[in-house]
Amino acid sequence: MTSAGSGRPAAVDRVEAAARALDLDIAIREFPAGTRTAEEAAAAIGVEVGQIVKSLVFAVDGSITVALVSGANRLDEKALAAVAGGTKVKRVDADAVRAATSYAIGGIPPFGHPKQLPTFIDRDLLDFDVVWAAAGSHTHVFAVTPADLVAATGGEVADLRAE
Repeated sequence: MTSAGSGRPAAVDRVEAAARALDLDIAIREFPAGTRTAEEAAAAIGVEVGQIVKSLVFAVDGSITVALVSGANRLDEKALAAVAGGTKVKRVDADAVRAATSYAIGGIPPFGHPKQLPTFIDRDLLDFDVVWAAAGSHTHVFAVTPADLVAATGGEVADLRAE
């Protein structure tokens, strides 16, 4: 579904509106070849894979939780459980992801969800001046400083990288 006038998916317009509501100035860029994986996104944008923000959605003790992980890292699910104050981490299916975030896998932005979700941010993202996150579709992304990412999401920075 595209929005009237812009020709881009309505989900992308929702991300832009959410950023405005957070007083976050972003410029959404489109990469028609796609940015479904961290590697694809880094190649398209011309940055290191570590600068890509993977928005991962899990259930921690049954509560939907977002982990924003560096594209160069694998998530340590036990570390996520610990920082979220839980014990059991479970992957959720695409329908649960869409229900919780209102976005499809591959385009989940770090903010702009229907309700505030507990969010945990991979400490390794703070090593970069700028990181890139999905903007509502698998072809749209935006750049953000790690400090603005933390502020916009209300996320807690944590060690989430699997060893």
